[in-house]
Amino acid sequence: MNEPRYVPGHHLLEDRTAVITAAAGAGIGGATARRFLEEGARVLISDAHARRLKETEDTLAAEFGAGRVTSLPCDVTDEDQVRALFACAEQTHGRLDVVVNNAGLGGTAALVDMTDAQWSQVLDVTLNGTFRCTRAALRSFRAAGTTGGVVVNNASVVGWRAQSGQAHYAAAKAGVMALTRCAALEAAEYGVRINAVAPSLAMHPHLVKVTSEELLAELTAREAFGRYAEPWEVANVIVFLASGYSSYMTGETVSVSSQHP
Repeated sequence: MNEPRYVPGHHLLEDRTAVITAAAGAGIGGATARRFLEEGARVLISDAHARRLKETEDTLAAEFGAGRVTSLPCDVTDEDQVRALFACAEQTHGRLDVVVNNAGLGGTAALVDMTDAQWSQVLDVTLNGTFRCTRAALRSFRAAGTTGGVVVNNASVVGWRAQSGQAHYAAAKAGVMALTRCAALEAAEYGVRINAVAPSLAMHPHLVKVTSEELLAELTAREAFGRYAEPWEVANVIVFLASGYSSYMTGETVSVSSQHP
């Protein structure tokens, strides 16, 4: 089994300001916030869960300094809250450089039994939320008149491949990929890059606890390394896409898995 080795920061995002959605807790969003801080960025983290968000802010601020971490609760299905989030970034830090659209909602349901509400909720958080935040980011970048802004969306390998019970989630993530490609073409006009990551199986301790051993074994067996990804391994790829090392990449979806079709 390939054991991951945590990579220390190399100042790849020094003096940059980032907004990261769904960043409370131990998942990809929280890991991305930590990795961005380790790379020298300032972060405004958001999440629909206000209590967990505050706990995450306090933890990161104690480690990296209160001046580098702020938070604001945000439900990405609410346009007013999305606008308030981006206004907060500009007011608090005076600028915006990177946006990571991590908010998404899953669930398992056979299409024949799926309700309109189940379908709409997953699409509204995962696809429409990414749209709202991408639109807000592009408006902010355009108004600032500066080039070099970056948006990184969180897609999924399910956006490429079929999986039973995941029609709503797969449709939403495939939509995120298409949104990434189209928005990237438009944003190139004013020097903004938009890319996406497509994880497969990224787990953290809390998620492992609520996943049966049988299911976890089945899912990890599909992966080339025979294990799930740590959230920070996905965050590392997000760091790369947010940094100058990917300066000629836009409109791409990078698989963080061996399960690209």
